[in-house]
Amino acid sequence: MQQAVYSLVGVQTGQSRKVLMGGRSVPTAIHKSSVTDAVPVGPLGLLGDEQADLTVHGGLDKAVYAYPTEHYPFWVEARAQAGVAGFDAALAWGAMGENLSLQGLLETNVWLGDTLQFAHCTLRVTQPREPCFKFNAAMGFNQAVKRMAQTGYCGFYLAVDLPGPVQVGESFSVIPGPRRLSVPENFQATMFRHSR
Repeated sequence: MQQAVYSLVGVQTGQSRKVLMGGRSVPTAIHKSSVTDAVPVGPLGLLGDEQADLTVHGGLDKAVYAYPTEHYPFWVEARAQAGVAGFDAALAWGAMGENLSLQGLLETNVWLGDTLQFAHCTLRVTQPREPCFKFNAAMGFNQAVKRMAQTGYCGFYLAVDLPGPVQVGESFSVIPGPRRLSVPENFQATMFRHSR
């Protein structure tokens, strides 16, 4: 059986900065910028990328955040319905706060423990993203977290099993892990716990 091949269509990094959210100044690194050259990926993530709140982001198990590009049209439409559209309606890769924008690999096909095998780097799926109020601010409307919870369009965090560079345009394959818990199952359980 031939293994499916997926594409890395965006690589983004961001620096922590203070942003006004809900009337207060909050540190965040959700705003990412595209990188076209090869970017080294070490045990704690992409070179040049920061996490503002290490209690909920970063570390060995959340070193890299990946997001399926197939969900971008949904968010463009959701923003338009919320009256947020405008000059940035297209949403550039990285708008979800992701480091890696993936094409062809949806959460519904990903399990905790699966590995993404790039040419020079291996990343292991550890958990889905848990959206917070910063995502509402980044999307520009207060129901963004709720919409992510309803759709399951959460993306997933990755640990770095083999450090090495990644670059826009390269392909990768998925090597199945133990397949005990899928990303959607884990996400639903997490969202249920937070809603109680």
